Amino acid sequence: MTTPRNDTTPAELDATLERAATAFPLLAGLAPDQRAVLLRTVADALDADADELVPLAMAEAHYPEARCRGELARTTFQLRLFAETLEEGSFLGAAVDPADPDWGTPRPDVRRLMLPLGPVVVFGAGNFPFAFATAGGDTASALAAGCPVVVKAHPGHPGLARRTADLVTTALAGAGAPDGTFALVEGMETGRRAVTHPLTRAVGFTGSVAGGRALYDLAVSRPDPIPFYGELGSVNPVFVTNAAAAARGPEILSGYAESATLGSGQFCTKPGVLLLPEETDLTPLTGALADRGPAPLLNDRVEQVFSDTLGTLADHPATEVLLRGGPTGEGWTPTLLRTDLGSLIEHADVLLEECFGPATLVVTYEDERRLLEVGAALRGQLTVTVHGEEADPLAPALLSLGSSLAGRVIWNGWPTGVAVTHAMTHGGPYPATTAPIHTSVGTAAIQRFLRPVSFQSVPQSLLPRALRDGNPLGVPRSVNGVHEQS
Repeated sequence: MTTPRNDTTPAELDATLERAATAFPLLAGLAPDQRAVLLRTVADALDADADELVPLAMAEAHYPEARCRGELARTTFQLRLFAETLEEGSFLGAAVDPADPDWGTPRPDVRRLMLPLGPVVVFGAGNFPFAFATAGGDTASALAAGCPVVVKAHPGHPGLARRTADLVTTALAGAGAPDGTFALVEGMETGRRAVTHPLTRAVGFTGSVAGGRALYDLAVSRPDPIPFYGELGSVNPVFVTNAAAAARGPEILSGYAESATLGSGQFCTKPGVLLLPEETDLTPLTGALADRGPAPLLNDRVEQVFSDTLGTLADHPATEVLLRGGPTGEGWTPTLLRTDLGSLIEHADVLLEECFGPATLVVTYEDERRLLEVGAALRGQLTVTVHGEEADPLAPALLSLGSSLAGRVIWNGWPTGVAVTHAMTHGGPYPATTAPIHTSVGTAAIQRFLRPVSFQSVPQSLLPRALRDGNPLGVPRSVNGVHEQS
């Protein structure tokens, strides 16, 4: 299915961001529970249109119906979860320090609140046409924060982006949102202009390292640099100890095959590197991957990049091809490569390159203690997984290594499947993301689009309501450093 391009002109982009800037103080001025109504209204509109949205996603992203319906459900769930976050109120970070002349240093009345940044530009992901796209997590968290959103449509699913945008715009207007709260723009050059536009206050991005880094460089080289929250690339290594391999080796290999090929290997959390004892029998893994039929990739561009990266890995003198997949009329079949720990460390610049698609690398080791040396070769990751036994002497060190490299550390599980919850961190050091202190999934994602503001000696009647004496909004806050709940 091909949808004609409809690139936004520079004049149209200017007008869009001007409307967003005009809407900003009005949207920011809404009480949290009023913004919660906006989010729930959008979620309801998307759910009600599922029978039109899902076929569009299936046609443009080449995913089966069950996957698309599940992802749409995740999308509306996270919109409603952010609505609950707004009503609970702790995201405001309200803190009240009344005047105290006997404080260690003379202290005036100081009160702090987290406030929205301003218009946010969102670049959605190609591999998640709902949950990380037009009405996905970046959009939901920015709107929850009180920031108008301008989405740059992903070229992989323009028809879906337009239909979703129509639904979001109509729902917001019907719920009383200010004009300019949400808009969709299109075109590669439009995206670059949006990042450098003087009215843009922050950017959310999910995509490739090359594309994200180019936009990040634009964002920070502006005359007024702005935050760029980019989720880029990760190989999500899996460490398997001797004890774990001995206790449940076949089970681990089966789980790995399932996780590494989920969504045709096109998940940002796909485990791409599996570190195993040298004596491990890889026949079950090879067989499990060989039994998996072909699956389509997202689009021609993704297919070309995957083919090029796979060719480089498969042809490298340090790798052995255990199973060579390839393109068929129905998609790509999986590829399994193997190398040893020493070669991985020596050729990390090539062998630890993300291969976005159905290919994976097994790394065998002789000495379990050398697993810790891999940390020096690995760059920032979204996830690190450890399969071990609780009594493993190396387990604490591997978990510590994982926490130094990644935003999420998994024990005896798999990284694919990122729960939308309060405690989730979907992030990590570069190149996993450009902002390692934040998450793009879960309720903490709202913090990316807020900034702290302190109000000093401001009269009660002029303070934001969340900071007034008596706590009229009933939000969690601290008073003199002590937690208070109205």
